[in-house]
This record gives sequence, C-alpha cells and structure tokens, in this order.
Amino acid sequence: MKERINKQLAISNKLKAIGNTQYAISNKQIVNGRHCGDAKASEAISIQSNFIIRTILLFVTVTFIVACGNHKPEEKAAEIANSARVTLTNEQLTNANVVLGKLEQKSISSTLKVNGKIDVPPQNMVSVSVPLGGYLKSTKLLPGMHVSKGEVIAVMEDQQYIQLQQDYLMAKAKLHFIQNEYNRQKELNQSKASSDKVFQQTESEFISQKITLKSLAEKLKLIGLNPETVNENTISKSINIYSPINGYVTMVNVNIGKYTQPSEVLFELVNPSDIHLALTIFEKDLAQIEIGQKLVAYTNNKPNEKHPCEIILVGHSVSKDRITEVHCHFLDYDRTLLPGMYMNAEIELKNNNAQTLRVDAIVRFEGNQYVFVAIDKNNFEMVPVKVGATENGFIEIVNAKDFDNKKIVTQGAYNLLMTSKNKAED
Repeated sequence: MKERINKQLAISNKLKAIGNTQYAISNKQIVNGRHCGDAKASEAISIQSNFIIRTILLFVTVTFIVACGNHKPEEKAAEIANSARVTLTNEQLTNANVVLGKLEQKSISSTLKVNGKIDVPPQNMVSVSVPLGGYLKSTKLLPGMHVSKGEVIAVMEDQQYIQLQQDYLMAKAKLHFIQNEYNRQKELNQSKASSDKVFQQTESEFISQKITLKSLAEKLKLIGLNPETVNENTISKSINIYSPINGYVTMVNVNIGKYTQPSEVLFELVNPSDIHLALTIFEKDLAQIEIGQKLVAYTNNKPNEKHPCEIILVGHSVSKDRITEVHCHFLDYDRTLLPGMYMNAEIELKNNNAQTLRVDAIVRFEGNQYVFVAIDKNNFEMVPVKVGATENGFIEIVNAKDFDNKKIVTQGAYNLLMTSKNKAED
C-alpha cells in the first residue's frame, strides 16, 4: 500500500513539473505576442495554458484518490485475519514454551453480589415503658450510652404507686384475719358445732382474699416492686426502672417531669452483640442460596474491610417485587457495625458443571480477552473468549462450545501474543 502511494506521488510531482514548464512556455509566448503587437493571440495562449494546468491538477487529484481507495475490503479482511494468526518455527516454538491443552470440567465457585442492611433480632431490641404510667423523676440516659442488665436507668413517681402498695398491705392483713376465721370455722364444722353454710361462706371469703392479694402482688412486680419487701415502713411514691438487657441506648423520648401514659415508650435499647445481616435476594437467584453458605460483607465507606458471614435463614415467600430476605450471622463481632447500616455482600456459589482453562491461557488485548487455538504444529489462531469466575488458578469459559475438541495454548499464550503484534507492526 505504501509503495503504491509513493509511486502515485512521484507521478504527481512529474505531472506538476510538466505543467509548470508548459505554464512557462505559455508566458513566454504571451510576452512574444505582446512584442509582436498581437493581443488576441496572447490572450488565446493564456487561456490554453490555464486549461492545461487545471487538467493536469485534476488528473493528479483523481489518480491519488483512486490509489488510496484501491485498498479493497478483501485486502483488509486478509490483513486482519493474518494479524490473528501466528506462525512459529520449531526453534521459536521451543523458546516460547508453548504447551497445549483442552477444556477441563471443574467445580468452581462464582460470586453473587447483593446488598442489605444490618438488623437485630426482636429479643435484642427493647422498648422501655411504665405499665401504670407516671412522672419521670430522674434519668441519666443519652443516646449512645451503654447500659447493663439490671441497672437503674430511670426513677418514676406517682400517687397510684402509693395506693397500690396500700391496697396490697391491707389485703394481706385482711387475708390473715380471714384465714384465722376459716381455720376456726373448719374446726367447728368438723365437730358439728357450726352449720355447713357458715363454713362455706368463710371458705369462699378466704379464697377470694387470696386471689385479691395475689393479683395485687403481680401488679407490684409489674412496676418493679418486690411484694416480699413491701411493708408499712417501705411504702414509697417512687419506683425504679431497670434495664432488661445489656446494650446501648438508641432513643430517649422523655424529659424530667413529663407524665407518660402506659402505652408511651420512654427509652429504646439495643444489644448489638447478636446483630445479623438481612440481604435482599431476587427470585431468579434464590435457587442458588442455601443455609450454611459463606459470604463476605463490607460497607461503602470501607470496601476493603471484609466481614465474614454465614447464611442462617432463607425466606420462604417472595414479595410482589419478586424479592425475599436472607438472614446472615456475622462470624466475628465488630463494634463498628451498627443496626441500620447498609452493606454490600458477595455470596460464594458453587457451579459443578463449569468448563475451565488455566488462567495463563487467557490473554488480554485492546480491552478484550482471547485464547490461542492450535491450527497445526506451527500455526495458531487468536480467538475471542468469554470468561466467568476464577478459582484456584482456573477460570470458567462461558462460550465453551466454541472450543469443543480443539487444542488450546495453556502455557506461553502471552509469548504468542507478543510475536503476533510484533509481526503486525513490521
């Protein structure tokens, strides 16, 4: 191609020189015509010279364009085909350390990328309220503070606490009287000194009073008071609120002096030691998920910090958006992971029917991936390949059918690539 263009340029230069000579002759004739006084002849000669020059330039331009466009598609196709083929001598073949092989069927892991957020089980998240309501007398809680199980987190006060303790002590005293009367009537009834009716009335009152005392005792327990320690000397207008779990304060909804209804939540506590990861899985990927699968999770802020997890629960229903939730357990507890944080995850999937090649068999060129297929002993062809997951030095070949019964260069592929590109540049 280059030689053809150079020849055409040489011809063009010669034609330009001829045109310049002709132009000079024409100018000379014009001058002579002027000396001879023949103006018409000079004008005719000038027109003729311009016409000749334009004709020559047009011819040169057309010739150059034709020469450049004469690079036929067949020649381009042949050039591309030749660049994808490599021919080596026996000596070059030895130096390139070329080893041939075929596709191998292996069990290889692939990765499914999903996302989700950190969650905690219901037993690890507690909303603290007062069943009987009351005024908040004191608290030291702030969001983020750590609390221990059994620790006093607030003090409440209300007159109904006094009334409840009073009712309990009075019911307890009355029960003692009724019990003595019951025992007396029982003895009299056995000796037939009293009627059965009187004994039955006494027995009924005794049972009713025991029920009343028991219910009042349970109400005391509900507000955190021990019925065994309540007496006429310990009656108090205040009660303590204790933390039911070890964890952290996530929300404080009250302030000192505020009256709270029984249904209002004073504080929210969470125990993050048993956090888990709730992942969103699409319906099409659900068949590849099972309990016990391993995965790694990471946040957007720290993508290089991997947290190993294990799937412990797979949802058994699909939402209208064709997704379900999969719950995973963190194998190592990390205090920096907090409930509600969004995370990315990579789940290991097993593919038992993967056709694979060694990683060294794949070469990359101009953003694409190729393998070299042996045509014969000394000739090789570079063929595009589609790859999948990689594991233990082997890579999955997605378009494996294109390489059935073909010998592929599994070692020395990059040496062939360098040889091919060097020849193309030459």
